[in-house]
Amino acid sequence: MDYFEINTERLVLKPLGKEYLKTTIQYAMDYENARYMCHLPNDTVEETEAFLANAEEEWKKEQPQFLEFAITYNDIHIGAVSVYFENDSGELGWIINKNYWGNGFAYEAARAVIDYSKTQMKVSHFIAHCDTENIASYKLMEKLGMNRTGEWGGRRNKSASEDSLEYQYEIRDFSSNHNGMFPGGNREEYMLEQRRIIAQGVENGR
Repeated sequence: MDYFEINTERLVLKPLGKEYLKTTIQYAMDYENARYMCHLPNDTVEETEAFLANAEEEWKKEQPQFLEFAITYNDIHIGAVSVYFENDSGELGWIINKNYWGNGFAYEAARAVIDYSKTQMKVSHFIAHCDTENIASYKLMEKLGMNRTGEWGGRRNKSASEDSLEYQYEIRDFSSNHNGMFPGGNREEYMLEQRRIIAQGVENGR
């Protein structure tokens, strides 16, 4: 697909690639920055470079399976935001250089990616996951309008020596005000089924 940028009030989201290696290393190889992440921190520069090369190649595909954006603020690369596609769903992810925490940049970037994905990629369902101890992350998900739909164990963050618990958050586009977006075509039945799944997970110790 053609490269493009997304402009927000304070940020410019640009295709993530190898040109951002030095600034990606600042957060991708930092323990504090990535302590709650499954695939970070990276141990070597080569790992980070390989990831960026893969992200860059995906942008060249006619129908990419995911989009990785560099988050830039005043022309400074401060983090990344992503969306991974599957049918009409998109899984969101983000990371901000710790030197820029507390400014609402992750929310602003994620909101922009959601809006773009809804209008341009026809994504109607968004999902995100985080460690249950990552308060800032799940508060951001809630600010985005996402609802907690799952909690279970078995999450292993890369820097951790043992498993932890994980939250799942979701949001669907209800703006069309019809039932067609729900599996089975009925909103109430869908919501009841989600509650049943969550209850069953709790009962089974997930």
